[in-house]
Amino acid sequence: MSASASNYDPQTPGVGLANPAVIDLFAHDQKSDEVLLVMKEERPWDGADLRLHELQEKFNAYVSFLLDGEMVAAHPELAGKKARIELHCAAMPDEQALELLGLIHEQLQLQEIAMEVVVAEAGGCGGECTCHAS
Repeated sequence: MSASASNYDPQTPGVGLANPAVIDLFAHDQKSDEVLLVMKEERPWDGADLRLHELQEKFNAYVSFLLDGEMVAAHPELAGKKARIELHCAAMPDEQALELLGLIHEQLQLQEIAMEVVVAEAGGCGGECTCHAS
């Protein structure tokens, strides 16, 4: 199965930053041979503390999934693969969100996890991914 950002429906309950317990998209990017975790944010950035908290909690959940053995337990074929977390958002994050994303980026680098922010529909992983249910 191929993955792309177009698989996301903002009306689907339980996905996006508002639900840190759900991985919005989990795939193996065959082109880069990386595990890809994508989080979605379709709402406009509003500078609210709640939104920043949701962003931080979502990243915490994704990093925990990668580092605490949950991913390898469910998908042993992905053991040892590098990982990338992408935030796909409809609009450019506001100043407060960008500041938090910078801090998150620094922490992820220490764990050797890549991070990207993709604004608007950029095509996801270009159809070069194999999706996994999580």
